[in-house]
Amino acid sequence: MSKARIFDSSQFFQATDGEPIRSVVTESPDAVVVAWYINPNQKIPPHLHPNGQDTWTIISGKGEYYLDKTGATQPIAAGDVVVAHTGSVHGVLNNGSEPLVFISVVSPATAGYQLVEIEGTNS
Repeated sequence: MSKARIFDSSQFFQATDGEPIRSVVTESPDAVVVAWYINPNQKIPPHLHPNGQDTWTIISGKGEYYLDKTGATQPIAAGDVVVAHTGSVHGVLNNGSEPLVFISVVSPATAGYQLVEIEGTNS
């Protein structure tokens, strides 16, 4: 049985006016590879993966990357590789004027997903 090993990531990036779309490129029990296209002022809300790691490779654009439950952020931009270790809060707001485009690898596929409320907010 043959499994694809090379993917044209541009086929998976989807721009939307609402919330960003999580476009799965490929998945196995070991990992899920996702393409993200985040328009200006869109965000991936703060969340964590209780049983795994999420690694982002930023292809283009920039944003403010959530670091913890306090709402602290750090700038990220094209060329960065960003790692959210198991249980680490992360998410991003595209505060730039261009789309933020990146590939995410969540490992293992059973890493789970939990939204995180930023302290002092009701979001």
